[in-house]
Amino acid sequence: MTDLIAELEALRARDLPTHGGRTLAYVYDSGLPDADEIGRRALAMFASTNGLDPTAFPSLAAMERDLIATAKPLVGAPDGAVGTVTSGGTESILLAVQTARDAARRERPSMVVPTTAHGAFHKAAHYFGVRVVAIDVDPVSKRAVPEAMAAAIDEDTVLVAVSAPSYAHGVVDPVAPIAAAAAERGVRCHVDACIGGWVLPWLDHEPWGLDVAGVTSLSVDLHKYAYTPKGVSLLLHRDPALRRPQFFASADWPGYTMLNATMQSTKSGGPLAAAWAVVRHIGTDGYRALVGTTVDATRRIAAAVAAHPHLRLAAEPDTTLVAVETDTALDVFTLSDEMLVRGWFTQPQMGFRDLAPTLHLTVSAATAADEFLADLDEAVAAAVAAGPVQVAPELRAAAAQLDPSTLDDAAFDGLLAAAGLSGDGLPTRMAPVNALLDAAPPRLREALLIAFLDRLTR
Repeated sequence: MTDLIAELEALRARDLPTHGGRTLAYVYDSGLPDADEIGRRALAMFASTNGLDPTAFPSLAAMERDLIATAKPLVGAPDGAVGTVTSGGTESILLAVQTARDAARRERPSMVVPTTAHGAFHKAAHYFGVRVVAIDVDPVSKRAVPEAMAAAIDEDTVLVAVSAPSYAHGVVDPVAPIAAAAAERGVRCHVDACIGGWVLPWLDHEPWGLDVAGVTSLSVDLHKYAYTPKGVSLLLHRDPALRRPQFFASADWPGYTMLNATMQSTKSGGPLAAAWAVVRHIGTDGYRALVGTTVDATRRIAAAVAAHPHLRLAAEPDTTLVAVETDTALDVFTLSDEMLVRGWFTQPQMGFRDLAPTLHLTVSAATAADEFLADLDEAVAAAVAAGPVQVAPELRAAAAQLDPSTLDDAAFDGLLAAAGLSGDGLPTRMAPVNALLDAAPPRLREALLIAFLDRLTR
């Protein structure tokens, strides 16, 4: 057993740190060791329970009801609202889309979303045959444009979606006018509050939740700013009738009647129990304090970025996410590499349509703003000294002409080698790889990364 633990520790040592506030994407650190400890204990205690059948494990059903009851007043849900615990924000969004599609029964179902909507909506479209109608956001505020969203609703629309906030730029879409336009056409409106739904309740912000007329469903992740272990999200519907198409049952076989509220059948009760324990432990006052700490750090970082001669904000952040653009003296990909050298993981985001590449920062309660900003100054200076990565014009032209559907395995091997994504592991410096991916059209970028993932998991 000692050898196995040592082997696990050796494997884990290669990962990004999940505590300390230096990984500014993927993980969330409250800085509260006691909350982490109770989450781990609950996770282990309920790891072998199975959420497939709530009559077999009534403890899980009780904890799920408690979490929904806790969330309802925070997101403005009416008394009759109902909810479901899912494995994460993507599953919550998948279920929202599937439920809207099944309820509307359109021959060619579509959904209207801003271009900044989370990629999970595109995944849902792929899985469920719902066409995405993506509407450009305001180029300055990065928010959805209500008039454009409303104009895109037609007889095929089964769902309209908005973000609170968007992951890419950290801004809250204008929920009220968009939800009103959806309601006027008899269309559901989903608010993706996966990343902001446990922050916005403690901020002074215009209405964004189920208290907004026309909003029919909302998703909020607990493994983000509720600081619970992965992976727990909540999907809430305004009333039981709206949720009913989400459920699946099948008696067309000789075994037990399959009955599911989520995409999963068997699912460990561990994450649910851990979320229940951590949410109870931290409590409303604890979350208010955590949000205050996090928002203060976010505002200090945003102010410093706005004042920097080589940096600018892609948009003024509404919650705890910051998107950083650069001037032409450097690029976000080299800047990301330089921050990693200094012990900070920051996430480079590719350009899209008229939206520039950005550096994404997810600020947690444990993020030390002063340390971050000191290292950011050094990293910018180093990135300016190195200069932006140059992608040869002929390579850009060739990428624009490539049709990924015509490429075979050998062609992908060659392209991955050219991009620096072949062999074992990743290159030490990702800037040349990311700059090349940024130059590739979205379909080619997707195909290259799928090919890379395929080879990584062989």
